[in-house]
Amino acid sequence: MTEAAARRWPLVPTLLVIAAAAVMVALGVWQLERKSEKEALLALYERNRAMSATVAYPELPPVDDAMLFRKSSIVCLEPVRWDPRSGTDREGRPGIRMVADCRTGAEGPGVLVDVGTADSFTPPRWSGGPVAGTIVPGPEQPGLIARLTGRATPARAMLVADTPLEGLRASAVPNGADVPNNHLAYAVQWFLFAAAALVIYVLAVRRRLQR
Repeated sequence: MTEAAARRWPLVPTLLVIAAAAVMVALGVWQLERKSEKEALLALYERNRAMSATVAYPELPPVDDAMLFRKSSIVCLEPVRWDPRSGTDREGRPGIRMVADCRTGAEGPGVLVDVGTADSFTPPRWSGGPVAGTIVPGPEQPGLIARLTGRATPARAMLVADTPLEGLRASAVPNGADVPNNHLAYAVQWFLFAAAALVIYVLAVRRRLQR
C-alpha cells in the first residue's frame, strides 16, 4: 500500500470496526468463563444426585443450586392448579407429565409436583397427600433476555415424585447432563465473527483504495 493510499484509509469506520471486533472478542472470553462456571455447576449436580439424605423442600424461590437434584418430600394439602406438559416417563416413552401446583400452607406460592406421566391431558383425580421425590428446576425458567437485563422472576423448583399416582407412569427425572453447556461453541462463534469482520473490512477498503 502506498503512502497516499494509507492517508486515504478511512479513520472513523476503521475505529468502529475495531471496536466491534473487540466487543465480539470480549463476548467470546465471557463465554469461556461461563463454560468453566457451567462445568463446576454440573459437577455439583452430580454430587447432589449421589446423596441419599433428604433435605427440606425450598418452597420460596430462588432455589440454591446446592438443593437441586436432592431428595426431598412435601405434603400437598390440595392441588390448586394442574399444568400438563409433554415429556417422557423413566423408560423413555413419551407422554403428558402431570404437574400440580400444590398448596402446602395458608400462604406462599405453593409447590410444583410432577406426580407422574399419562397418555392424555386429563388430570388425575387426586386431592393431595405426601409426596417424596427429587428436586429439579421448574418448567418455567426465565429467558436469556430477562436474565441479562435483571428482570427475571425467580423460578420455582419442582418435585418429581419417586412413586407416581395410581394409573400414571413414573416421570423421567432430569439430571445434570440435561443442562446445556454450549458456551465453548458460542465462544468460537464470537471469535470467528470478530475475525471475519476484520478480514471483510480490510478487503473492502483495499479494493476501494485500488480503484
